[in-house]
Amino acid sequence: MSSASIKILGSGLCGSLLSIILAKRGYAVEIYESRSDPRKLSQAAGRSINLAMSSRGINALKYAGIFDQIKPLLIPMTGRMLHFKNGDKELQPYGQKEDEVIYSVSRFNLNQILIETAEKKYHVDINFEHSVKSYDPENAKIQMHSPKKEFFLEAQKILVADGAGSVIRKSFNDRAPIMPSESILPHSYKELTIPANDDGSFQLEKNALHVWPRGQFMLIALPNPAGDFTLTLFMPTMGKDSFAELSTDAAVTDFFDRHFASAVPLLPNLIHEFKNNPTGILGTVRCRHWHQDDKLLLIGDAAHALVPFHAQGMNFAFDDCVELDKVIGQHEHNWLEIFQNFEANQFDNATAIQEMALDNYIEMRDGVLDPKFALRKELSFELEKRLPNQFIPRYSMVMFHEKIPYAVSYQRGEIQKKLLAELTMDAEKLEEIDLNYAEKVVATKLAPL
Repeated sequence: MSSASIKILGSGLCGSLLSIILAKRGYAVEIYESRSDPRKLSQAAGRSINLAMSSRGINALKYAGIFDQIKPLLIPMTGRMLHFKNGDKELQPYGQKEDEVIYSVSRFNLNQILIETAEKKYHVDINFEHSVKSYDPENAKIQMHSPKKEFFLEAQKILVADGAGSVIRKSFNDRAPIMPSESILPHSYKELTIPANDDGSFQLEKNALHVWPRGQFMLIALPNPAGDFTLTLFMPTMGKDSFAELSTDAAVTDFFDRHFASAVPLLPNLIHEFKNNPTGILGTVRCRHWHQDDKLLLIGDAAHALVPFHAQGMNFAFDDCVELDKVIGQHEHNWLEIFQNFEANQFDNATAIQEMALDNYIEMRDGVLDPKFALRKELSFELEKRLPNQFIPRYSMVMFHEKIPYAVSYQRGEIQKKLLAELTMDAEKLEEIDLNYAEKVVATKLAPL
């Protein structure tokens, strides 16, 4: 156990969970957070209402010993409920085992519980309304701003968990060793709401993630505990069928009537919300390195923000917390080795999940409309049954197998994608595929996990 102190920038999901884990290890943890205390607010201003939690996130909460507190917030989602343009619906299960589900969880309520637990149970000192004003990598001084004063923090074993917009990361610009870059998708998003029925019940199937795939754009909806759904429109920022075209009430009404007719009756506040809710950007953050010597380490979205289409931003950030704690246990007090080893262990995983998240956007809005999509999914499940140690669908590896690194999931997933395409090329249904031959092909291409 350590009696040393450590500072974290950011009390979001990553920073607050990390503070609990490190406090349990014996560190005196101090957090600096730019926002006001979310426990004093009634809603999460401007932030996504809910997120999807999968095995890596659950594993991290169990590792920290707080999963039982979070469990009541979770709403299981067994698969994607596809809403086609002609009004038809189809539930596509995420996996084929009973426990292969993902969970909708309120970001705001989750953050409240993590902060409350950190402060009250583990005596983490949280300084709200303390923001990073600037950072000079040359003299390793962090300029801080608070309501009462401005002051400097020395950059020494600072854990930077202040999200995709991290001031610390941006301070490096094109400078070594961080050398960050941001890739912005030419697509944006806007959040809307499907309210609950008058009796508090759900207007749609509660235990599913709902998707209205339309090729270059889509709607998705996740359930909230109060019976409502958070509905998000993802579409190009400019050009045909883009946010740029939806500049008038009439244009919005016409667009939804043409493309999302089945959703329109569920959206009584469509025009008001579309006009007043912000349009968000979608980006990927990459860095050459995540640490500056032993001075500071970027973690979570500050290091490797990704687009939300594989629902792994929070889950990977939580996985970071677990991995960092394990590395600290191996190299305690040598912070240069800690930061170096953490980066070495997670860097390739970050690259892999960032690519898979971008891939999944195309699958969700367009790929599911391919007549072969359902067949390839059915075949992948059949191969998993026959060869459970060699063939696990890529989605399942990412979402349900926290011990399989993202980098391995990506590598194997690319091989499996080619195999599935080849095996279904001349088939319209599973019965037309020689499954014994398929087994032999898989056995030659994929080593056992």
